[in-house]
Amino acid sequence: MAKDASFDIVSDFDKQELTNAVDQVKRELSTRFDLKDSSSDIILDDKAINITTNDEMKLKNIFDILQSKLIKRNLSLKILDPQKVENALGGNVKQEIKLKKGLSTELAKKITGYIKDTKLKVQASIQGDSVRVTGKSRDDLQNVIKAIREKENEIDAPLQFTNYR
Repeated sequence: MAKDASFDIVSDFDKQELTNAVDQVKRELSTRFDLKDSSSDIILDDKAINITTNDEMKLKNIFDILQSKLIKRNLSLKILDPQKVENALGGNVKQEIKLKKGLSTELAKKITGYIKDTKLKVQASIQGDSVRVTGKSRDDLQNVIKAIREKENEIDAPLQFTNYR
């Protein structure tokens, strides 16, 4: 009897690549002519990136620089969840950009719905912040991955397919 094959659908990002991208943005803040003398700062913590600067135009420029650095490091822009711009001390403005990691319950249900719509002989189960897909045929699993990739523009999170066995 053949053993079932499986894989996990997760939403994650490389923390080290994100750290490197933010460090590159910090370096560019100190050298770029329009941002050099501003009191601009970008800080990365576990759940968010915080940007503080003089005005909204500079804030938009810093956010654009951040996006370009993320793209160059193969990080999806879907991990960013920008919050609204707020006023900070000293006439500055700040913006918190939350980082999305893991699948929410409703997103996991949406993905399992997409898998059921394929009518393939696979089972999808939600396990915490990931979805495990199992089936007897590896071809069916490959077709599930293909179907999910086609629906990726409807999903508001970057997806990775891991633990393929």
